[in-house]
Amino acid sequence: MLSSQSQFTTETPEKYLVQMCKHFAHKVETTYSNTEGKVDFPCGKAEFFVDENNLIFKVSAENSENLNKSKSIIESHIIIFAFREKLERLEWN
Repeated sequence: MLSSQSQFTTETPEKYLVQMCKHFAHKVETTYSNTEGKVDFPCGKAEFFVDENNLIFKVSAENSENLNKSKSIIESHIIIFAFREKLERLEWN
């Protein structure tokens, strides 16, 4: 299993965590609270965590193609939802 992690610093990480999880829950299995969430995409799994002023994303998948798909899904959605924060991309490691 491959994995990658990124974070987004914001004053309202809980808001974005809940917003993203509610959005994904319309299409895939999702569980969440105000401080953590889990999303099961067909291409991999994503976990969200709130840590002070950070929203932390951890994605995992069976292969690099699916890992990149999962990262792309997370990144494209947080960029849209956080448009007021002028986020352009996430740094993954």
